[in-house]
Amino acid sequence: MNCNVGKTEQIIRISIGVGILLIGLAYRSWWGVIGLAPIITGATRYCPANTFLGIDNCKKAR
Repeated sequence: MNCNVGKTEQIIRISIGVGILLIGLAYRSWWGVIGLAPIITGATRYCPANTFLGIDNCKKAR
C-alpha cells in the first residue's frame, strides 16, 4: 500500500467524512456510515480508487 493521497487531500477527506458521519448521526440514519470511507482513506493516505485511476497526489521523498 503506497501513499497516493496528499496532505491537503487527506485533510479534505477527513473533514468531509466527519461531516457525513455527523449528519448521519443527527438524522439517525445508517447513511452516515458512508462517512467512514473518506475518514479511513484519509487516515491511511491510500485510496484504491486513486490507484485504479492512476492518480497520485502524495509527494515522494527524493
